[in-house]
Amino acid sequence: MGLKSEFKNIKGTRDILPEEAIRWKKVEDVIRKKMESYNFQEVRFPAFEATDLFRKSTGESTDIVKKEMFTFEDMGGRSLTLKPEGTPSVVRMYLQHGLFNRGALQKFYYIERMFRQERPQKGRYREFRQFGAEVIGSVSAETDAELVKSALDVFKELNIKGIELNINSIGCPRCRKDFVKELKSFLKGKLNGLCEDCNRRYAENPMRILDCKIDRTKLKDAPVPSDFLCDECREHFEDFKKRLDFLKIKFNIDSRLVRGLDYYTKTVFEFVNTSLGSQNELGGGGRYDELIKFMGGEDTPASGYAVGIDRMMLLLPGKDEKISVDVYLVTFDVESDLAGFEILNELRERGFSCDKDPMRRSVKAQFREADRQNAKWVIIIGENEIKRGVVQLKNMNKGKQKEIPMEIDKIVKELKC
Repeated sequence: MGLKSEFKNIKGTRDILPEEAIRWKKVEDVIRKKMESYNFQEVRFPAFEATDLFRKSTGESTDIVKKEMFTFEDMGGRSLTLKPEGTPSVVRMYLQHGLFNRGALQKFYYIERMFRQERPQKGRYREFRQFGAEVIGSVSAETDAELVKSALDVFKELNIKGIELNINSIGCPRCRKDFVKELKSFLKGKLNGLCEDCNRRYAENPMRILDCKIDRTKLKDAPVPSDFLCDECREHFEDFKKRLDFLKIKFNIDSRLVRGLDYYTKTVFEFVNTSLGSQNELGGGGRYDELIKFMGGEDTPASGYAVGIDRMMLLLPGKDEKISVDVYLVTFDVESDLAGFEILNELRERGFSCDKDPMRRSVKAQFREADRQNAKWVIIIGENEIKRGVVQLKNMNKGKQKEIPMEIDKIVKELKC
């Protein structure tokens, strides 16, 4: 139980304490290892961007831009927004720094904090963490399948069970025209029975009405994008499914899956887990072949995805781990304290995590601290040890103790046994 204070973390944010941070670090290490095995290169970008970046790329009609962005005006009168997603920043970075000059294909990944002003609920925060991957320069369905596989590999390595993959194709701007025309015709006489968001989307981006969680059951007879695919989009989707089959990846075809962002074309996909409840989406992505040209670059195909790490943590098996240190030093007096301080720093230089009590508390209190920190080894130095040039080394797991020379190389050798 904490002490009373007038200050608390803001609603929709949270503190990650040391025990939980150990698990977060392990998850991030797995993400980095897996993404780099696919030759993705890590990028990092600012916490805030020009608001127009998201308005133009994410889309004026999206819920993110309409309702969820943290937008503010700086002292220079510029409108800035805390980043709600990663793809626009990656595209901006790609264009601004001329990364297209580094080769035909660029593969990036990121682990970043994002910000959305939505209602906090289980696994959903206003400040949250995502990892994502973007491939720029490839039109191939192989790339889309590789992206899916890279995310599933992360889940597998973390032993996260129950992940389902839903896929669809929403076509390209050419074949989407006929679909939108049919959809608007279907919806025209039904708008009075649909929610406020659906009525707004009807004028701005009718396809996203299929994404409505409120009116989904009322739209079961609505036309779907996959019925209007041109030959190129149909072949691309068939190739995508074949690639997933080749990789032995199970998937469900959800003909109403359109994703909530305006820039998607062709392939869209999402990862869900029913144990997360009604908000069961873990992450997802798709292809955005038109976005880079729309943002001022050359006509360049691209695809990517993002996964919520906060939601992953809810599915991670096991509990928070205990804080652990390799070595804790226990000393008896001023002279042994100085000797211990020297050994402490030499061990740190050799790569061991170690600590000691800087307050010269009792030996009993120092051993309690060693237990609290779950120390694997304790090095004991007293007046007698100083005189004889030795230390007592105790294996805390086995409860065994032995005397060894007070020589750093010999101490290190014992610690590595």
